[in-house]
Amino acid sequence: MQTDNLELKKLVYLYLMNYAKSQPDMAIMAVNTFVKDCEDPNPLIRALAVRTMGCIRVDKITEYLCEPLRKCLKDEDPYVRKTAAVCVAKLHDINAQLVEDQGFLDTLKDLISDSNPMVVANAVAALSEIAESHPSSNLLDLNPQSINKLLTALNECTEWGQIFILDCLANYTPKDDREAQSICERVTPRLSHANSAVVLSAVKVLMKFMEMLSKDLDYYGTLLKKLAPPLVTLLSAEPELQYVALRNINLIVQKRPEILKHEMKVFFVKYNDPIYVKLEKLDIMIRLASQANIAQVLAELKEYATEVDVDFVRKAVRAIGRCAIKVEQSAERCVSTLLDLIQTKVNYVVQEAIVVIKDIFRKYPNKYESVIATLCENLDSLDEPEARAAMIWIVGEYAERIDNADELLESFLEGFHDESTQVQLQLLTAIVKLFLKKPTETQELVQQVLSLATQDSDNPDLRDRGYIYWRLLSTDPVAAKEVVLAEKPLISEETDLIEPTLLDELICYIGTLASVYHKPPSAFVEGGRGVVHKSLPPRTASNESVESPETAPAGAPSNEQPDVIPTQGDLLGDLLNLDLGPPVSGPPLATSSVQMGAVDLLGGGLDSLIGGPNFVAPPAAAVPANLGAPMGSGLSDLFDLTSGVGTLSGSYVAPKAVWLPAMKAKGLEISGTFTRQVGSISMDLQLTNKALQVMTDFAIQFNRNSFGLAPAAPLQVHAPLSPNQSVEISLPLNTVGSVMKMEPLNNLQVAVKNNIDVFYFSTLYPLHILFVEDGKMDRQMFLATWKDIPNENEAQFQIRDCPLNAEAVSSRLQSSNIFTVAKRNVEGQDMLYQSLKLTNGIWVLAELRIQPGNPNFTLSLKCRAPEVSQHVYQAYETILKN
Repeated sequence: MQTDNLELKKLVYLYLMNYAKSQPDMAIMAVNTFVKDCEDPNPLIRALAVRTMGCIRVDKITEYLCEPLRKCLKDEDPYVRKTAAVCVAKLHDINAQLVEDQGFLDTLKDLISDSNPMVVANAVAALSEIAESHPSSNLLDLNPQSINKLLTALNECTEWGQIFILDCLANYTPKDDREAQSICERVTPRLSHANSAVVLSAVKVLMKFMEMLSKDLDYYGTLLKKLAPPLVTLLSAEPELQYVALRNINLIVQKRPEILKHEMKVFFVKYNDPIYVKLEKLDIMIRLASQANIAQVLAELKEYATEVDVDFVRKAVRAIGRCAIKVEQSAERCVSTLLDLIQTKVNYVVQEAIVVIKDIFRKYPNKYESVIATLCENLDSLDEPEARAAMIWIVGEYAERIDNADELLESFLEGFHDESTQVQLQLLTAIVKLFLKKPTETQELVQQVLSLATQDSDNPDLRDRGYIYWRLLSTDPVAAKEVVLAEKPLISEETDLIEPTLLDELICYIGTLASVYHKPPSAFVEGGRGVVHKSLPPRTASNESVESPETAPAGAPSNEQPDVIPTQGDLLGDLLNLDLGPPVSGPPLATSSVQMGAVDLLGGGLDSLIGGPNFVAPPAAAVPANLGAPMGSGLSDLFDLTSGVGTLSGSYVAPKAVWLPAMKAKGLEISGTFTRQVGSISMDLQLTNKALQVMTDFAIQFNRNSFGLAPAAPLQVHAPLSPNQSVEISLPLNTVGSVMKMEPLNNLQVAVKNNIDVFYFSTLYPLHILFVEDGKMDRQMFLATWKDIPNENEAQFQIRDCPLNAEAVSSRLQSSNIFTVAKRNVEGQDMLYQSLKLTNGIWVLAELRIQPGNPNFTLSLKCRAPEVSQHVYQAYETILKN
């Protein structure tokens, strides 16, 4: 070890590194030599000593190494300093506490400002390494000054140094779009680097910072153009590198398809590409397919479908189907291409074609069903479960168009127990569909399949589905038809897109293993390291156009617009996630908010909510059941225009209608109506127990709705509710619940729970319960607002058969908070100008024309949210005719 020969010293140090683990006591003897070598006049020997010290992972000697390391970190030679920087990271891995106590981390931070770019790069690499194992420590405290130093060093250090610096830049969030643009401009030259790792790291930084740039900027367009060529160049490398590049491009195309939209030809498959490259290219071709290039793509795909590689051919046939679904204009050409392929009679091609044609039927119903006959000809050749299941689905779905559908399905039934689960489930559903379409001819067939599925099968999924169909068919064939033959939603274009938040995270890992696996590091890195979740920076406020409250749809503030709006029939929309608990105690009833939790309605989580500390059940008088209440299924029933008794003293109250019949709620019948009195809204309910057991533990919850209606107090029922007993309850409501625009606007979905089960129903509330008491505008304001609202927002309606005069109309409407602002007589017609305001602050202005002696009135309504007008008109009708 004392030798002056450099080559020999390297060998001795190498020997020492390897054997120090097995002979730790002997390794201590080498410490003096390290200390001596760290002061050698030759910088190469000083660096060699530091490097070897870092690699000897023996706890006993680490403390002896601190002094030599401290000297080397401040050495005048940059080669020694850069080696010492890496040594700090290695030492931190052995004994983190020691490194922190000795102040090495602060020295490392100082090295970021070093004059030598290689020292800067190694300091960044060491700090990044340490920061990864200690995510909570804010070691890399990046600010515009330190970023500037890193960018300056970027141009002069080695390729791996550049990668360390670029990866560090990717973790920085610029303070505004100008800083983001300036960093992008200085990183862009790295795109032309010869090393593909540098290129991908630069792409990662640019993709991340582009989030902060406005799409209107000229620079944004320039940057998009600059990103394409380096990505294309990566595809001329050897296959393994191509594959890594393609996996990264796949992510980039999902995030910003516009970057490569003109580069389709680069992704065409070469005959000598390995299969893994071919499949990846196919995937990207479909992602880039558009109306402009679809002809080119289809010609290629048809060519691929005649290749010899079976896996590739299958994927090519699937790709043709995906193109049909993605680009509607090409659907016809795709279907004829698939039919040509079916005519080749190549078994695996036919099977894949049938699978994708099923999807095309789902996307474009009643368009290409003429090809079913051709598909049925190939029935016998199908031996793969997916193709058999697809064919069975087609036969069941279009049974009414196939004369021998029953024979076809019966042929599958013969070997029912040998089929895979997928085929068995499809066959069960298809035969039930066939029975519902042709009940007389297929009764034996359906009984046979139900008994095979329920009695002879040991698969729980199959048994459950069989029992559900059996019960549906035996108790309510009409309901069975509605469930089984319901209209299916169209399938979406890209079903294999990566979920947006995961995609954003993966973009932050471009150029790493995560971007090849398409999984976040936490999914494949063991232990605590590498599981810091990264995300793209938020877009700057200047890019987002914020909708003004006036233009927001009725009842849905622009910041709460939901992505998916349940339709009226979708009673389970959000109700399964609601907590039927009592409201949070505190504010008065009119404004208290309902607790929103995530308790499973169907589990036992609700039992603890009723009878909790907030629940007080006051005694309520039992009332005989009003069995004559009409059943309600829409506005006319809800308002029951024939039997309503209007009172001028308060807002009009419709008679109670049956909202939940006893047969649908295991004996609980709920009738109700809505009232508004002196500013407070209530839901007046009548609960009737038509079951044979006592009912207790009642609770109620509303789904999100257009105007945020929610219970302001728990549902307090005189407990228990005995059989054949009724109780009337007035449930106070407020309008501070969650908002979501419903269809129709006044749709309210309700969940009621008792000791037996949870029941769901839907009802329509009359809009006039939301007309507030301070809805009278002054004349000047009325005039200005009427002119300000665009003419296309005006809606005209006729109110027929109303024998009242202008005075009576005005006074009756005023009792429901529709206020007359002004009245004048024009050419013998009475003109009433009226205003009303909804609980969410939307104003509606009205002009009502009344011709004395003529029972038909003309109503003009103007509102910034025109979808409200129809419901306001219905409120006018209801109030004036009752």
